[in-house]
Amino acid sequence: MRLIIAEKPSLARAIAEALPGSPKRQEGAIVCGDTTVTWCLGHLLEQSPPEAYDPADKQWRLDRLPIVPGTWKLAPHYKARGQLAVIRKLIKQATDVVHAGDPDREGQLLVQEVIEHLKYRGPVQRLLISDLNRPAVSRALAKLRSNQEFQPLFQAAQARSRADWLYGINLTRAWTLTGRQAGHDGVLSVGRVQTPVLGLIVRRDNAIRDFRPHPFYPLWVDLQVEKGQLRAWWAPKEHQPLDDQGRLIDRTPADALAAQLPGATGQLTKLDQQEKRQAPPLPYSLSALQVDAARRFGLSAQMVLDICQRLYEQHKLITYPRSDCRYLPEEHLALAQRSLTGACQNDDTLSRWLNGADFSLRSKAWNDKQVGAHHALAPTGKPADFSQLSATEGHVFRLVVRNVMAQFYRPLRTFEVKAEFTLLNEAFRARGQSILDPGWKPLFTTKEEAPPLPSLTQNEHCKALGAGVEEKETRPPEPFTDASLIKAMMNIGRYVDDPNVRKTLRDTDGLGTEATRAGIIETLVQRGYLVRQQKALRATKLGNALITALPSAVSTPERTALWEQRLRAISEQQDDAGAFQHALLEDLRALLEQSDANKLRQSLQTAQGAAGSPAKPRKSTKTKRASYMKRKPAKQR
Repeated sequence: MRLIIAEKPSLARAIAEALPGSPKRQEGAIVCGDTTVTWCLGHLLEQSPPEAYDPADKQWRLDRLPIVPGTWKLAPHYKARGQLAVIRKLIKQATDVVHAGDPDREGQLLVQEVIEHLKYRGPVQRLLISDLNRPAVSRALAKLRSNQEFQPLFQAAQARSRADWLYGINLTRAWTLTGRQAGHDGVLSVGRVQTPVLGLIVRRDNAIRDFRPHPFYPLWVDLQVEKGQLRAWWAPKEHQPLDDQGRLIDRTPADALAAQLPGATGQLTKLDQQEKRQAPPLPYSLSALQVDAARRFGLSAQMVLDICQRLYEQHKLITYPRSDCRYLPEEHLALAQRSLTGACQNDDTLSRWLNGADFSLRSKAWNDKQVGAHHALAPTGKPADFSQLSATEGHVFRLVVRNVMAQFYRPLRTFEVKAEFTLLNEAFRARGQSILDPGWKPLFTTKEEAPPLPSLTQNEHCKALGAGVEEKETRPPEPFTDASLIKAMMNIGRYVDDPNVRKTLRDTDGLGTEATRAGIIETLVQRGYLVRQQKALRATKLGNALITALPSAVSTPERTALWEQRLRAISEQQDDAGAFQHALLEDLRALLEQSDANKLRQSLQTAQGAAGSPAKPRKSTKTKRASYMKRKPAKQR
């Protein structure tokens, strides 16, 4: 008997439907001839608690830290014992086993840890499915690979799981116990990703709170040129009173110059004119989709993830959504017209976009070298029944289709002009843009660029018709929103001071993963560290106090982003999981020595932030049953 172990029931059903024969359901499995398909329900196993290694560690005590297991243990989740028993019975009957976890690091861990926990020693093959439609599943079943190829990916996932446990258990216990000494009655949760994310928001809120506006004075002049008129802006020289952004902060020289300008003549001294071609935006990764959906429709990152999961599992309209890739396999190009035609049925907007597509075009999105375990989100080609989709599901589905459809539109072609005029020995600059070919742009409601300038010629003369000085005021940084925070987590190198680390992080995946970013934000809200104020995410007093009291290394992105980089190196056989854990323990011991009750007491007393407390989520019984099965336990993150 061949046993296929899927990550979740929806995937198991899709596999069974693609197998020959008539599927027969039984408890916890589906039988198709000599193949049986069973499933996990998210993580069936979890890291054992500290007391499983030493009963003395059931009590939280500072003198017991750090807690470091000698031999790691996994325990069945108390609500997963039934399904684990089904798999145990089936695996004893199996002659070979097929691992059908999701095609990512966590999916590799989730199923393989069950296979190893049940001590199966026979051959294991790997089934990689990113599209639940029957033809795609059939193609995947014909391309089974040895699971041994994915052992480095499993080792990286296992190292991540153990490191999260070590980091979360020890630092959470340390700061919670320190908090009790400081008079705080409650758990102070610390995690290797959630805490740096909280740190980003606390530092942004502090910058907003500490911001002191100052006025600045841009000067404009309207110029008559040979073929029309335009408005240019003064570029003050360095000796003028300027701020660090080059803005004039004393109105006096601007007023003096404005008074002299009317009637003055000058010359076009610098002219840069060029045609530019802009390729269409690439298909979406999950994070890129979360950013756009938050900006356009006000959806939280978690809402977008949940919608994508329904579009993938329930409606089978899109491919695997938890992807960090924005490229598509080259073999999908030949199928794109058919899949897009199917996806665009039953919707006027999508049909209109389809009519404008040119399927003889090929964009840079089709690139096997850029595709790893996943490819970008794409429609499966199944026609959408919009009567069965919620409004938000329809919005997100159209975005996914649009970004793939855009690959069959011409590039956006623009003519951009930058001009510098000299009058009264001062420089005045103007810029403009005209659209030569809108290409893909009509599919996107992007902001308009600078209006076009009249036709200009190098060294032509100009005359000032009028001038004026505007009074503006500097503005504080914008608070983080779901969209801007996800973008910050994707591009975390921008928030790193060390130029060498920033360079190293430039091409890595950032803070967290596609699958965890939304959950991290919601975890911080649930624990009372963040609150939502309309679209803004603001730190509470408790969140601010925790970041103030923690060592900066815990609340800044460098360490956790480098963790992700090192985990990737393990998955690519360029690093060792044992060496990674050894380095982590050295860091952990140094951090534990920095827990300080006096510092925490002071920060709890003086912290500023939004009012808030740990949320008490209201869940239906069904939701409660399902919530423990989330793919990545947030407890130690």
